[in-house]
Amino acid sequence: MLNDKTILVTGGTGSFGKKFISTVLERYTPKKIIIYSRDELKQFEMQQSGKFKKDGVLMRYFIGDVRDLERLKMAMSGVDIVIHAAALKQVPAAEYNPFEAVKTNIIGGQNVISASMEANVKKVIALSTDKAAAPINLYGATKLASDKLFIAANNYKGKRDIKFSVVRYGNVMGSRGSVIPFFMKKKKEGVIPITDERMTRFNITLQEGVDFVLKCLDKMWGGELFVPKIPSYRIMDVAKAVAPDCKIEIVGIRPGEKIHEEMITETDAINTIEFEDYYVILPATKLWDIEKFRLESNDKPGRFCELDFRYSSGTNDKFLTVEELRKLIEENVE
Repeated sequence: MLNDKTILVTGGTGSFGKKFISTVLERYTPKKIIIYSRDELKQFEMQQSGKFKKDGVLMRYFIGDVRDLERLKMAMSGVDIVIHAAALKQVPAAEYNPFEAVKTNIIGGQNVISASMEANVKKVIALSTDKAAAPINLYGATKLASDKLFIAANNYKGKRDIKFSVVRYGNVMGSRGSVIPFFMKKKKEGVIPITDERMTRFNITLQEGVDFVLKCLDKMWGGELFVPKIPSYRIMDVAKAVAPDCKIEIVGIRPGEKIHEEMITETDAINTIEFEDYYVILPATKLWDIEKFRLESNDKPGRFCELDFRYSSGTNDKFLTVEELRKLIEENVE
């Protein structure tokens, strides 16, 4: 699928970008990988690392911002596949600097679409977040708008041989700014601050996220919003797994935070097909034969979700135990 292809990863120096690129280099022999990001130091560190080198594969490092359309156009020359992972992701930062999040997550997303079309890219996958489902914070709202832009791009691609799809998943275990590294830091102080003891979240490891994106890249028809079936965790169980002997301090919910996260709302469920290990939210505009997609897009046929279905971290049928969390943290969090 990726052999002899040219791949561009926006946000390529981030947690996902680095894991995606190292995984691709392990499993495939692409012609070229272009790392597109704003962070010159991280690009330098990647260049020095043996993890991001492979004989026969050109590695190119582009300093650039997704807000800069002309720079994106230059970077995308000859590109076959785009993975759009660049975003402003921190909820409090987006609340305090709202239009900066709009410029990166929405306008930047549209720039990726425009540059991809002009460069005759074949496949584009944009990464989303559980916070884009029924958003209550600006980060989630900007990502919902971005999701809509990428799905709708299939409507006006004309005769171009290009497909746009979106992958939405929950909290990545151990990613920058996430709860587990935060708890590990606070453990040294002897007190773990918890916003609300009822809180739950979806969980996915970085490798699982990368593997799911690669799977969707292979299966995409263009216009799907892919959602993996992943477990949830209770925030109190995370505290027990990280720091069982620490005192718990309830500090209250932060602005823009939910008790439970959703990835598929009841309204989404009307247009959602369930497959064995993932869901697909169908595009609002009909792009292909839906029944054919249900029967043929996966090895096993899918089925339409019940009308009152919602995919919430609080009502998930799989919750990680304290022991499972502890093992995952040991394996996935540095």
